[in-house]
Amino acid sequence: MSKEKLSAKKIEVAGEPNFVFGKQNYMLMIVGILVIIAGFALMVGSEDIFNFQKLTLAPILVLVGFIIEIYAIMKK
Repeated sequence: MSKEKLSAKKIEVAGEPNFVFGKQNYMLMIVGILVIIAGFALMVGSEDIFNFQKLTLAPILVLVGFIIEIYAIMKK
């Protein structure tokens, strides 16, 4: 038997699938998505378009959310 067949059998016997990401990666991805959604929700906010919330805080939250997403993907 070749090595590939043996390793395939070991995976089948173990019954545990090999996921690309771990639990912590998925949790970080969910947090990142929630931060991005919060940023976009703040952009929708009040009617005054020239306030701190829309011009500064919301874009920073969206950027931080994307940074969290990149970190979650790259974390080994």
